[in-house]
Parts: sequence; C-alpha cells; structure tokens
Amino acid sequence: MEYRIEKDTMGEVKVEAEKLWGAQTQRSLENFKIGNRKMPAEIIVALAELKKACAVANVAYEKLEPDVAKAIGEACDDIAAGKLASNFPLSVYQTGSGTQTNMNLNEVIARHVNLQGKTRKTHPNDDINKSQSSNDTFPAAMHIAAVVALNKQLYPSIQKLLATLESLSIQYMDVIKIGRTHLQDATPITFGQEISGWAAMLKNSLNMIKDSEKYLYELAIGATAVGTGLNAPVGFGEKVCEVLAEETGFPFVSAANKFHALTSKDALANTHGAIKALAANLMKIANDIRWLACGPRAGFGEIEIPENEPGSSIMPGKVNPTQCEAMTMVVARVMGNDVTIGLAAGSGNFELNVFMPVLIDSLLESVGLLSDAMISFNDNCAEGIKPSYQKMEENLKNSLMLVTALNPHIGYDKAAKIAKYAHEKSINLEEAAIQLNMITAEEFKLYVNPKKMI
Repeated sequence: MEYRIEKDTMGEVKVEAEKLWGAQTQRSLENFKIGNRKMPAEIIVALAELKKACAVANVAYEKLEPDVAKAIGEACDDIAAGKLASNFPLSVYQTGSGTQTNMNLNEVIARHVNLQGKTRKTHPNDDINKSQSSNDTFPAAMHIAAVVALNKQLYPSIQKLLATLESLSIQYMDVIKIGRTHLQDATPITFGQEISGWAAMLKNSLNMIKDSEKYLYELAIGATAVGTGLNAPVGFGEKVCEVLAEETGFPFVSAANKFHALTSKDALANTHGAIKALAANLMKIANDIRWLACGPRAGFGEIEIPENEPGSSIMPGKVNPTQCEAMTMVVARVMGNDVTIGLAAGSGNFELNVFMPVLIDSLLESVGLLSDAMISFNDNCAEGIKPSYQKMEENLKNSLMLVTALNPHIGYDKAAKIAKYAHEKSINLEEAAIQLNMITAEEFKLYVNPKKMI
C-alpha cells in the first residue's frame, strides 16, 4: 500500500495515498479504535451542506474569494451525493465535541478542491473552517441532520402505517367483539373502534414530533468556540442560516442565545422524547396484535395475520407474529437510546456539551430503525390483518361482562350475582338470570344487546 506524508501542528503522519483526509483525521482513526459504529452518513451530509453555506456567507463578508467558495461548494455537493463516502472513517466514540469529524470534513474538502486545480490552494482550517469552530458547526449539523431525517424518513413511515390503520378501522367498524381491560373480559367494542385507537396513537405521535421540530430549526452556527462569535463576522450565523433555508427548504435560523446553543441539547432530547412516545405506542399496537392473533386454537385467535415464514425449526406448521417481535425489539433499542440521549444532554460542562456524537448517533438510529420497522410492519403485517368472525362472535357470546347492560334495570349487585353464578355453573348469562328469577328471557334479550352497547 502506498502512503503520503501529511503534517499538522503535532508533526508528520502517514496517510493512505488514495484517501483525501489529512493528519488530524488520521490521528483520530489511530487513537479511537472503539467499536464499529462510524459517524452517521446523515451527519457527514449535514456538515457538507453547512460548509457550503458557510463558504457562501464568507464571500458575502469578503472573507473568501468567490471562485474558492464555488469550488468548496462543488466539493460539498460531491460529499452530499455520496461520491466521497469512503473518506469518512471516524468512530462515533471520539472527542465529545465532534471536532475530529469536523476536521475530517475540512481536510477532505480542502484536498478535493486542491486536486481539482481550479483555484488557489486551500487550507482545511484557514479556508474550509473560516469563521467557524467545531463547537458551533457540529451542533448545527446535528440539528440539520435531525430535521432532514424526521421529514424524509420518519414522517412518511408513520403516515403509511397510519393510512393502513385508518382504512382497517373504517372497514371493520361494524364488527362487534368483546373489549378487554386488565387482560380480562370487558364490555363490547367494535374491531374498527379498537383499531381507531391505534390510528389515533400514531396521529398523536406524529403531531407531537412535529411540534418538537421547531426547536431544531435554531442553529448554533456563528457562536464559534464559546458562544461569543470570536473570529466570525457579525451576522455570520444569520447569513449562513439564510443560505441553508434556501438550499434545504427548512426554516433554519440562527439561535438567539449562542451560549445556550453550544452547551444545551434540550431540543434534541425533547424531540427524542416525542420519538420515544411513538415507540411506546408502537409497542402497545404490536403487542395488541400478537395477543389478538395468539393461538390459533389455544389462544384468543380473534384476528388472522399474514403467514410470512415458518415459525419453528421443530414444530411443523407453526407460524409466529414475527413482525410484532421485530417491532418490539426496535422499541427496546429506542428506549435504550432515550436513556443515552438523556444522560448525554444533561452532561454538558460550562460552555460546551461534549457528548454530542453519541447523542446524535442514538437519535438518528432511533429514527432509522422506527422508520424501517413501521414500513416492514405495515407491508408484512398490518395490511393483511383480518378478523376471525366466528371466534369474535363466540367470545362475545361467552363473555360475562355483557351483564353490565343489566345495571340500569336490576342494579349492580344483582347483575354481579348473575355473572358470578353463570361463571360458577358454567352456563351463559341468560340461563343464570332465569335460574335466579331475576329477569325473564324476553327482558334479557331486550336489555342485553351487544349492538346497543357500543
């Protein structure tokens, strides 16, 4: 393998000849051989978009020549398009400010520009990082990446599953079944009503996450090292955000208080809290479905779900609710990510949070996993849900809780006596009521009508 020698303020470093990064990236690569989680591609793209906007802003303040800024922008476009993806090898577990990834971008952009030979030679710090600090570029990129991931991944996935559930709710609104509370029989409900609850969960979650998004539009750029804006022109952050808003279509603005923007990660923690609420709802929906489908003969068996693959290596013909299981495992991971994010967000010291890489990696993983899981769950499970009409009718007729309809006519105590007697004698409610001489058969049929109880 061929190498070249790169230099930084600490001396010389060998770098693979074909790679575009420089000395600081190489040092990080050698010093942080921790795990196999690399900096998310979404952060690399967000940083590239930010560097391009910074170059444009620097031209506006006459800090950078237009041709150099154009070359920087073209390099950033190549990065955003994934053309230079092999040049971003750094671990999530590096410096907590993301400095080494910021320098990774600076070095790759500078060398890429220099190899094109269209402008004067550029320097990673003096040109690509002009008017910036890792301390304001990395948190700005975190917000950019989060907003893009929500809009391009999470929202469409929620909306697809939501549309399926709303359609099923309408389709089965008149199918009456027994309701359940505490995992015990309760009063009747329609299958469509039950599904409508699931749909409303997703709709609420979508609204909650969208409500949180507005706090992510505030970017730290312009704060530089500690929030004072040292070495950046006055108004630089505002200009960068103006360019970003035009380029991305999202209303990014410069944070009103840069000291808050550098050290607090409350906006990201808030958004992930709403994502966690979505995960909790998905856990409930998946569990409801696997309970309702359990059986097919020794369980509830009230619904049928698609049979996608054999469920056992030893029991022939067994089919399992695998999409429900995959979804709930994803939820477990998201819950763990929320703990990581909470700890990371609360651990800033003085003017800077130094848990940023693991925080944004956790958030983006949650978004990616939930997005994929909802599409998989929708396509391979939810769309194929069908009620087992016979089983629903059987369970409805056998339920003791239909006796609730008698409360207004004979009172709670007498109705409870009928239910307990029916259960003790293994007979139905009508037989129990007649045997106890509390109500006639005609009255029972008049009062206990599941269609009137929903």
